[in-house]
Amino acid sequence: MTRKIVVLLLLLISSISSFACDICGSGVGGGYMGLLPGFHKRFISLRYSQNGLVSHLGPGGSSTYLTSRETFRVAELWGAVNIGTRFRIAGFVPVNFMDRENGTGHYRQSGIGDISLVGYYQLFSNQHTAGARLLAQSLWIGAGIKAPAGKYNPEEKSISESTQNTFQLGTGSVDFSAHLMYDLRLQDAGLNINGSWKLNTRNKFDYRYGNKITVNALAYYKLKLSDK
Repeated sequence: MTRKIVVLLLLLISSISSFACDICGSGVGGGYMGLLPGFHKRFISLRYSQNGLVSHLGPGGSSTYLTSRETFRVAELWGAVNIGTRFRIAGFVPVNFMDRENGTGHYRQSGIGDISLVGYYQLFSNQHTAGARLLAQSLWIGAGIKAPAGKYNPEEKSISESTQNTFQLGTGSVDFSAHLMYDLRLQDAGLNINGSWKLNTRNKFDYRYGNKITVNALAYYKLKLSDK
């Protein structure tokens, strides 16, 4: 009997990024898999995330006329399809909502972000009993591509004003990524580890965002809501 589950509690969420910030170039959209619902063939879902950035702070972290506060909200339509037992294709379509406040005023923009497609291959998956409990683990590797569907404004990058060039719906470039996903579960408690490396290319305005390495670890517990 198939058990349908939901994630009840996230016990641990940690993220480590290198070479670039999480929100640079349209933010978090772009291939983060994370925890998956229990599915056999396919699924589609909507998720929401929010990040913020404060730049140009004064001495001791004080606010000045140049201080800028940016908020990035992302509603992301995403899903995956299993092909056989070892292959999986996932797609991500983010819609970005962005706010910026500084000494010159309050600015907003919204729109579709860059669309990503990631293919995964399952290196191994096994299940066996550990005492009276089920121990299951799986390891996936993947590669992805990001299309420049989000609008990129070249005037946002100002060398004279030392802007961060973060207030963009997209990067304006075709980018590539590599992924590694490991899941270990003892009965209903588990640990999910995701790693990704994003390689950015130059856009037509000769600007390139820095490459990024991201590692996430999430501990979770799942609960059976119904026999059906």
